[in-house]
This record gives sequence, structure tokens and C-alpha cells, in this order.
Amino acid sequence: MDNINFTKSNGLVPAVIQDNTTLQVLMVGFMNEEALEKTQKEGRVTFFSRSKNRLWTKGETSGNYLSVKEITADCDNDSILIKVDPAGPVCHTGNQSCFGEEPSKGFLYKLEQIINQRIDDNIEDSYTNKIFRKGINKAAQKVGEEAVELIIEAKDNNIDLFKNEAADLLYHLLILLKMKGTSISEIEDCLVRRHK
Repeated sequence: MDNINFTKSNGLVPAVIQDNTTLQVLMVGFMNEEALEKTQKEGRVTFFSRSKNRLWTKGETSGNYLSVKEITADCDNDSILIKVDPAGPVCHTGNQSCFGEEPSKGFLYKLEQIINQRIDDNIEDSYTNKIFRKGINKAAQKVGEEAVELIIEAKDNNIDLFKNEAADLLYHLLILLKMKGTSISEIEDCLVRRHK
């Protein structure tokens, strides 16, 4: 990140902070060269606070740090996009984002993380973990059952039941993806290749 142009805006560039999993925009802050260097070195987002006139690491008082996953510059090298894993709510209001409530778009990725965590941590009373521990045949059977239930609801006129069956199918498919050692993003890659 040596090519960022800090001269255009009096030594500061906007830094857009985005959730690495859901891709939700969480906040926007400003960075000077020192803030960017500290962010890269420590792996936690540090801004230059215009009101305090000093460096400020997000989470230094709340504990809700922003762990850096990726930093990229825009095409003019005068803005930064930082993808992060937030340790908690990002906005001082308690919301996940400074731009309002968390949207449902991208939630499948968060659900995939939750499913993986319940399986990896072997949470005993978790339905997800119980299905996983019963093996591939049981998980595949659940996907099949949910697919049949979705087809049945598709032929009826109750859209709420249809949506719930579709949700059940996606949920069980995420468990099966975990069992097969793959992920939503890898399935998306397949779809992108087909689209091209």
C-alpha cells in the first residue's frame, strides 16, 4: 500500500470498512499515512480522528476491534477499502453498521460461519452438530427431504410455507457443504465460471 495518494485531501484518505463475511459496509473513517501503517502492522483498523487530532484504533475503548482481512486501494489510489472481521457492533449506537441495521443479504455467509463453528467446537446440544455427527448419509437424506418438502409447497399457494421450506433446504445444504469440505464461495465460483 505504498502507492496511496495522501496529498489530494490534506494528508487524509477515506477508508471504507466492510464486513469480510457479509460484505455489509460497516463504517467510513479517515486515515493518514501513519494510521495506515499502524493498521497494516497490527492487523487492527486505526484511523486518524479529525475531532481528536490523533490516531484512534477502532475498539480501543469498547473492545470491538476490526481485524483486518484485506486492504485494497481504489483505481485513483486516493481511497481505501478494508475488509474486516468485526469483534462486535461497529456503530457507537450499538448497531452492527453505522449505515443501519444488518441486511439479510450476505446472511448465508454468516450462517455458514455459525454452522462451521458449532461443528468445529463440537457443541453437543446443537441440532447442526447432531446432524453432522450422524454422517454424510443422514445429512444428504435431510437435504433430500427438504427438497421434496419445498417441491410440495411450490405446488400450493402458501408463500410463507414455501419460503420456510426453502430456508430449511439452504440450511441443511450448508451442513452438507461443510461435510464435503466445500463452501458457498466455492459454489459461487462454479456459477461464475458457468456464467462466463
